[in-house]
Amino acid sequence: MVFYPPSWVPSMPSPPDSISIPEFIFNEEHGRVPLSESRPFFTCGVTGQTVSPVELKERVDFLARGLAQELGWQVNQGSEWDKVVGVFSVNTLDTLPLAWATHLLGGLQTPANAAYSTAEVAFQMKDSGAKCIFTCLPLLKTTLEAAAKAGIPKNRVYILELPDAITGGAKAEGFTTVSDLVERGGKLPKLESLNWQKGDGAKKTAFLCYSSGTSGLPKGVMISHANVIANSLQIASFDNFYRKTIPFTEGKRYQENCLGLLPMSHIYSLVVICHVSPYRGDGVIVLPKFDMVQYLTSIQQFKIASLYLVPPIIIAMVKNKAALEKFDISSVKIIFTGAAPLGAETADELSKQYPSWLIRQGYGLTETATVVCSSSGHDIWFGSSGSIIPHVECKIIDPVSMEEITAYDSPGELWVKSPAVTLGYFKREEANKETYITDSQGRWMRTGDEAVVRIAPSGNEHIFITDRIKELIKVKGLQVAPAELEAHLLTHPAVADCCVIAVPDDRAGEVPKAYVVKSNSIGLEESERMTKREIARHVEREKSKHKWLAGGIEFIDEIPKSPSGKILRRLLRDKDRAERKKQGAKL
Repeated sequence: MVFYPPSWVPSMPSPPDSISIPEFIFNEEHGRVPLSESRPFFTCGVTGQTVSPVELKERVDFLARGLAQELGWQVNQGSEWDKVVGVFSVNTLDTLPLAWATHLLGGLQTPANAAYSTAEVAFQMKDSGAKCIFTCLPLLKTTLEAAAKAGIPKNRVYILELPDAITGGAKAEGFTTVSDLVERGGKLPKLESLNWQKGDGAKKTAFLCYSSGTSGLPKGVMISHANVIANSLQIASFDNFYRKTIPFTEGKRYQENCLGLLPMSHIYSLVVICHVSPYRGDGVIVLPKFDMVQYLTSIQQFKIASLYLVPPIIIAMVKNKAALEKFDISSVKIIFTGAAPLGAETADELSKQYPSWLIRQGYGLTETATVVCSSSGHDIWFGSSGSIIPHVECKIIDPVSMEEITAYDSPGELWVKSPAVTLGYFKREEANKETYITDSQGRWMRTGDEAVVRIAPSGNEHIFITDRIKELIKVKGLQVAPAELEAHLLTHPAVADCCVIAVPDDRAGEVPKAYVVKSNSIGLEESERMTKREIARHVEREKSKHKWLAGGIEFIDEIPKSPSGKILRRLLRDKDRAERKKQGAKL
């Protein structure tokens, strides 16, 4: 049984598949709010620095010219894989303009998470074939080390500028900045336009975002121009239904400032915040990192109406009501959360504190670029991930029989069909065969998430994500693949076998915990505490902080496995829950 959007969801035209993202963002022929009537696309939440949409369009054009000269790239020569631009930075005003400038040259951007370690950045840059890398001053040291490992010369490391308030006034002497490239480009001839044929927008990769997937090293997800354009239109159409009815609308068209705190390297921020918002004329208030005081100050100063968040930040808000009450956050109208499920109890508690807020939740993946379903402002059901958005079809598949489930409240794996479903994994054919399935109904993406469809009190179908068939751990919205950590743990001489599971954490939502079978080389006289610390440090030396074993390490005699050798993680999760319950009873 295929599930579709509810009848109230607006229809929308087929997304264009022959244009680039910057043409969609800046050209008013494609339905965007006129640039002259739009708010500034990106405004610094620390300093208030910004430029008008018209000025930004010119900046992107000049930056593309400067890049072309600097890197020796020709617009219509070679493919996007000859023009890969790496980005390893916190959020800046130029992160997305840099991507759009790269697209004007026929290239692509591969953004790396700012929390990555040197080894992880080096892997992504080398795997993607990045020809250069843009970073920011606080991450310059790590970037230079990663670039050297990836074979990127020092003169191909560039700087995305941050306010002096963040850098302390320090400058990256000897490195070319984005502003330098823009200044040069303003003196160069105009570039030729992309010579694309029909369908090229659906074939050409715009972003190569790395997903932890379910096993091994992270995989590059090839996101086409048409994928981003399609999901932007899907979200805008879905939201228009209730945005037209919002009672606090001023004038003929509702526009707002929204929060741009979540990392622009993450697909949630990349599409939902950084493309949808500018397209519909909203402004994005950019913050480089989460700091409660700066966060609340920005809401107060810029009258932010929509907060795009992840559950750990919402939990922090619930637990710090006194801090929130020191600021004027009356401008907030909407909370939108994604990247990990928000518990109904937490949503209910926040709603009691701020009953006028619309607390919405959405669901999506890097591989679906991005949103699959979302709760609307007029149909909120706490715990639900909302209703299917336009041009998306879903089905629930029994993971054992592989047959379609037709009943409500019956769990199975969620499969998704959408024009935003991505091209596939870069150089990972086996993973593509497992994840992207074509049948008589079309091309589907297997999410690996267990879901059920339920009827809401409103009478509409809602999707609930109930578990993960693919064993990802989500730490503050960031994905951690247990298999990646297990493979690394097995390189330590004290580890004979291991299993990594997700355990609950008040601040991060989930954190990794390792069950370890000690190697025979570890003598009885050796301290378990010291051995655990050595194993933990082994992870901390090579992996990002969100991948550290914050849930602890527990020694075990044997890792439970099925006859086929598959780790029975559920048994270890049950063991951990029982131990926590027992400890709670003692307290």
